[in-house]
Amino acid sequence: MLGSHLLIAGNSGPTTLEAIENNLATMWEIAEEHGIRVIIASLLPVSDYGINRTGEPIKQTIRRPPEQIIKLNAWIKYNAPKHGHIYLDYFSAVVDEKGYLKNELSDDGLHVNAKGYAVMSPLAEHAIRLALKAGK
Repeated sequence: MLGSHLLIAGNSGPTTLEAIENNLATMWEIAEEHGIRVIIASLLPVSDYGINRTGEPIKQTIRRPPEQIIKLNAWIKYNAPKHGHIYLDYFSAVVDEKGYLKNELSDDGLHVNAKGYAVMSPLAEHAIRLALKAGK
């Protein structure tokens, strides 16, 4: 971790939790202005269980610190309902006792595999039913 910066994906460089929260809040405001029902899902945990082609461990937790993922998920879970949005908690369903993405649900410690999607799919379906019901 670089100081107070967070690397969730790292696609465009490090950013702060505050910047991510501000971006989410702005998207929520735009959705509200246009009558869009929002389902916001938790970030998934990552793990260091995966190995690369040469047999070396893939260290996902360096670029995506678990404690930062937990902090952002807590912020989302607390704030989404305040805006009338549905919080979809994938994290709790796929996390292991170490706080990592369950080994059997991922091949690289970052992306879920078919087993991971099988766990997540019914949760998504339930959230969609709630969003549709709320829109009536």
